[in-house]
Amino acid sequence: MLRIGLTGGIGCGKTTVTNIFEQLKVPIIDADIISHQLVAVGQPALLQIKELFGDLVIKPDNSLNRPALRNIIFNKPEYKSQLENLLHPLIYKQIAEEIKLLNHAYCIISVPLLFETQMTDLVDRVLVIDCSVEEQINRLLSREGMSLETINAIIDHQVSRDYRISHADDLIINTETHDKLAEEVKKLHNLYLSISSH
Repeated sequence: MLRIGLTGGIGCGKTTVTNIFEQLKVPIIDADIISHQLVAVGQPALLQIKELFGDLVIKPDNSLNRPALRNIIFNKPEYKSQLENLLHPLIYKQIAEEIKLLNHAYCIISVPLLFETQMTDLVDRVLVIDCSVEEQINRLLSREGMSLETINAIIDHQVSRDYRISHADDLIINTETHDKLAEEVKKLHNLYLSISSH
């Protein structure tokens, strides 16, 4: 089975593209969804996060306080490394297990930090979803609760746009209308089906 790693900077529209692939009945393995499951109430990883960062990152209902955790890790790089060292091995283990259960021509593995975590060996091809940094910032500012400072910190912690583009096997520039975007995805869908059958 062909494994397509879908990645891109924050706010570039990875979810939008993933949803179009899903409508084409392509199986999706999403690192963000797995990450959310791992830190659900009562999960061992959430207890470990509480031990690392204290009660401040836990809400009164015992769920993870994401904005509080985000503020901590983007202001202190050593804390970011601790969180990644805890979560990334668990996420990649789960991805590997989910791949084993699939029997399709190809699957999409959506990993926002595919390059940053040096996990490109996990996939056969890399599909990068891209847009300008200005567009990233504008989209993120329209989301609830994100300051410009936080957005810039997140963008700075990711590999550069040039790096992503130069390391992509396939590229979608996500500045088009939804219809045009769907067309681009359909073209890639056909390409992946043709490659996987060889």
